[in-house]
Amino acid sequence: MATRYWIVSLPVQSPGGTSSSVWSRLQDSISRHSFDTPLYRFNVPDLRVGTLDSLLALSDDLVKSNVFVEGVSHKIRRQIEDLERAGGVESGALTVDGVPVDTYLTRFVWDEGKYPTMSPLKEIIGSIQSQVAKIEDDMKVRAAEYNNVRSQLSAINRKQSGSLAVRDLSNLVKPEDMITSEHLVTLLAIVPKYSQKDWTSSYESLDTFVVPRSSNKLYEDNEYALYTVTLFAKVVDNFKVRAREKGFQVRDFEYSPEAQENRKQEMEKLLQDQEAMRSSLLQWCYASYSEVFSSWMHFCAVRIFVESILRYGLPPSFLSAVLAPSTKSEKKVRSILEDLCGNVHSIYWKSEDDVNVAGLGGESEVHPYVSFTINIV
Repeated sequence: MATRYWIVSLPVQSPGGTSSSVWSRLQDSISRHSFDTPLYRFNVPDLRVGTLDSLLALSDDLVKSNVFVEGVSHKIRRQIEDLERAGGVESGALTVDGVPVDTYLTRFVWDEGKYPTMSPLKEIIGSIQSQVAKIEDDMKVRAAEYNNVRSQLSAINRKQSGSLAVRDLSNLVKPEDMITSEHLVTLLAIVPKYSQKDWTSSYESLDTFVVPRSSNKLYEDNEYALYTVTLFAKVVDNFKVRAREKGFQVRDFEYSPEAQENRKQEMEKLLQDQEAMRSSLLQWCYASYSEVFSSWMHFCAVRIFVESILRYGLPPSFLSAVLAPSTKSEKKVRSILEDLCGNVHSIYWKSEDDVNVAGLGGESEVHPYVSFTINIV
């Protein structure tokens, strides 16, 4: 599948000429001089022209709207890729109205039911804008809800996977590690990894009411080791001060099986919520991408119609086509298209200022035909 396409229109020049005759000439030239360039007709219906003033007034909206609609299309595609990656699934081929994206583009058919061709062009563009804007707003809300759950999970994971100085210790401590009685209490000390010998040789002397040989190592990470120590409750504050002076941190901790179970259940629920929301958002994105891409192609049809009239004049008489040239073939294909518009003195050549006024597309290059590029990835 190509990811970059040109949508172009060529004028029907000679009296009695038809778009079919131009199409035949284009096919012949491409097959002889750039046979590896995919070429398709882009079927633009007979839309309601209105007045030249109305087309000129619409031109600015067309430029801005194209950037907007294309941008939303890419946002949804990126969201889909993120969701598929988060779910550990391979990216599937996106579809539009049940067919692959490139097939929809290269075999485009105007949806008369959704966008009646007799409607004013401004009304059609307005309908596309409002529809795509609503989808973008919906995506922001849905993505925010999903990201909120992901943030909660990330915060919990950081607590469970950070260094011993900051992480949640509940899953490292067993009931038998802790002693709590009327007079005795077990504390948890965070000891720098390379100070463990200092801890084992000195913790009993940090206070006279420390239970001898009561310290056990429970866990060790890259920076710290986790030790228990049992002492009389009345000297806890003094022991903490002495430990801190030696470079040991005593973590406040109260063992609670109920709290640990609640945290476990909360984690499981968040994981279930995350997966349910990921799946739901992904399905919504698939459907919304189809909707936005379809709207974008209808927008491109309006754009090529308006630009062609502003370039070639009335009545509308032009051929529109889709090409996907490789980078190495671009220059040759441009030359073919220019030849079909006549020589370098063609009446359809415009200066850059003319193109900005009457050509809409904002292309950096100037051509004697209408051309703009769309990227579908």
